[in-house]
Amino acid sequence: MSRLIVISNRVNPPVEEGGGAVGGLAMALAAALREYSGVWFGWSGQTAEGYTGQIAIQRVGGVTVATVDLDEQDRQEYYNGYANKTLWPLFHYRIDLTAYERSFDEGYARVNRRFAETVRPLIEPDDFVWVHDYHLIPLARELRKLGMKNRIGFFLHIPWPARRLLTTLPKHRELVEALFAYDLVGFQTEDSLTAFEDYVVKEAGGAVGAEGAAEAFGLRTRIGAFPIGLDADHFARAAQSPEGRAQFARMQESLAGRQMMVGVDRLDYSKGLEERFLAYEQFLIDNPDEREKVFLLQIATPSRDEVEAYQDIRARLDAVAGRINGAFATVDWVPIRYVNRTYRRDELAGIYRAARIGLVTPLRDGMNLVAKEYVAAQDPDDPGVLILSKFAGAAAQLPEALVVNPFSREDVSEAIRKGLAMSREERISRWTPLMHNVMTQDVAAWRDDFVAALRATERPAAPDPVNDQTPIASAS
Repeated sequence: MSRLIVISNRVNPPVEEGGGAVGGLAMALAAALREYSGVWFGWSGQTAEGYTGQIAIQRVGGVTVATVDLDEQDRQEYYNGYANKTLWPLFHYRIDLTAYERSFDEGYARVNRRFAETVRPLIEPDDFVWVHDYHLIPLARELRKLGMKNRIGFFLHIPWPARRLLTTLPKHRELVEALFAYDLVGFQTEDSLTAFEDYVVKEAGGAVGAEGAAEAFGLRTRIGAFPIGLDADHFARAAQSPEGRAQFARMQESLAGRQMMVGVDRLDYSKGLEERFLAYEQFLIDNPDEREKVFLLQIATPSRDEVEAYQDIRARLDAVAGRINGAFATVDWVPIRYVNRTYRRDELAGIYRAARIGLVTPLRDGMNLVAKEYVAAQDPDDPGVLILSKFAGAAAQLPEALVVNPFSREDVSEAIRKGLAMSREERISRWTPLMHNVMTQDVAAWRDDFVAALRATERPAAPDPVNDQTPIASAS
């Protein structure tokens, strides 16, 4: 029987049933690998002196994982550099934060080549390979150079940028061409898929045919949109677990008769946290009678602390939250509870359930599973209201939410006012189809759709053998 080999930058499956990593990718891949035998390969998150390629294999959370350490130069150039200072801001439409350095490019190419050489012995001829996210775009090309004929699929978890934005990347054609070494390339949304098709046709001079057949650079691949889902049933149960109930009770006690809004995000400039705080401030200005009746709990988990842009956003959020609290707080009420720490998933489920409003307002996001988590955790008899950015991929699947423009303080402020005043009947009528989508378009449906599409691709579709070791996107 064919195995599924998952390859991603980091390997971080949940350690225990209720807790573990909060990240959507970790939860989704762990759920997939519990259904399909195979291996999850990637970076351990640790560094060592010199890259040895030594693989550590263990069983974690019901998943077989194989990890390797990177050396410090790899971490700085590949991870902190090209992945997080070049591709991440560019793909999230922050060209002002995008850095182009030759060393970043070289580290990105080097680590992808090392990953290919290290994982190759683990892969058997009948295995299907599923590569994840922007860190590893060139990986299939490197595996093809090693003679691999297996079906290889790629899934991008973040947005694909508009053509004119992508063309600001030095050697953008080489980056896109590397994707044609895959048999299947998947995106979160039709919007990202359309942007990729636009590049293929108008920039690369290629063509896109029926059923997602794409051709460019003398190569062919298949492309499609595969919106990622939540392990919804598991998350709904987490809200009813002893830990979830305990956290819910704790939050209920802390409400003191007030209504709570909640935001849960990684501390990242793409999440629109500063804009969210300012929109909430606008709400307090526009609705003085609502002061002391509501508060915002913002959970923002620190990440990528070594990248200057992340240090800057954390400092700005500290300042904005402090200013708003200083201006509006009373002796027994603080408008913003701002927390920088990680919570278990069952604890989060209890927090979501206690919140009248879930604020999910990223400036740009591939999907955003927090929106789906909030929906899954609600009490069917008294659900809360989801306020969702139109620029999150989830907005296309969850139109019954209050969909807003996160760049407009007035738009978000008005949605908060409407959400707090919404009747129980309307809340139920909106939540019911939201929950239906979350439960039916879940992680199992996403997994099955992608794997079925990958199995259906025709091999060989690999590029012609190449020996060129030119980095993907040098700064020249």
